[in-house]
Amino acid sequence: MVLGLAGALGSALCYGVASTLQALAARLTAPAGGLDPRLLVRLARSWRYVLGLVLDGAAFLLSLAALRTLPLFVVQPIVASFLAVTAVLGALVGKLPLRRSDKIGIAVVVAGLALIGLAATGDSPRPVPAAVSWAVLLTAILLVAVALPLGRLPGPRGAAALGAVAGAGFAVVAVATRTLPAPLTLGGVLADPAAYGLLIGGAVAMLAYPTALQRGSVTLATAPLVVLETVLPAAAGLLLLGGTTRPGWGAVAAAGFVTAVAGALSLARHGELQPGRPARGPR
Repeated sequence: MVLGLAGALGSALCYGVASTLQALAARLTAPAGGLDPRLLVRLARSWRYVLGLVLDGAAFLLSLAALRTLPLFVVQPIVASFLAVTAVLGALVGKLPLRRSDKIGIAVVVAGLALIGLAATGDSPRPVPAAVSWAVLLTAILLVAVALPLGRLPGPRGAAALGAVAGAGFAVVAVATRTLPAPLTLGGVLADPAAYGLLIGGAVAMLAYPTALQRGSVTLATAPLVVLETVLPAAAGLLLLGGTTRPGWGAVAAAGFVTAVAGALSLARHGELQPGRPARGPR
């Protein structure tokens, strides 16, 4: 369990640095019309975005390790605390100093994570019905169908809508990761529909989030992402995958979950180092 908690915290650290780099890269790249995969090609010319992708990969592997030993409702709010990392990072480089409310937000996140850690218990993945794996894949496909029209929304509405799409995509990734068979084998993964849902959900999220950052403020794009990527997997874990807490600690876990997510949302403005800088050509 301790290694799982360490993996989740390490994932949050990597995601925090990665999101800062990617948000800045998105603002410095020519905007896309709709959900245009060519945006990712343009972003790939930015060393900031590429480094962010490397850190995203490390974060995913760490969260994968965490989800093999801890339930979703424990791992997801810890991962969502990446916004506390971006807040501290922004303050350290001097571009976005911490306000009093930001310091309170960081303290709230830490308090929530402490409660979650106290209530957590080891919980390895359990076999799930095939219907659950197929449901993960179907959800990912439906997300694509929803994302395409939402990708045409301009301005703040588009930022919020695509942030929500990205959050739902990352939620699919988290649930799919938890449902993969244990132990992980290449044959088992390739035969599991959830693995393909993971790929589709991840691809949608990776395209939707930078597009959202180009449409509006970081807060508009990030707040719905944090809520959906945290709440949806937690609910799925409790309702479908048998997630549990230490006996008698359910209320503590719930309080920690709400506290950590609320604190993370209060820090959503820290998604980039230089807010408000206009987009221009790729670098």
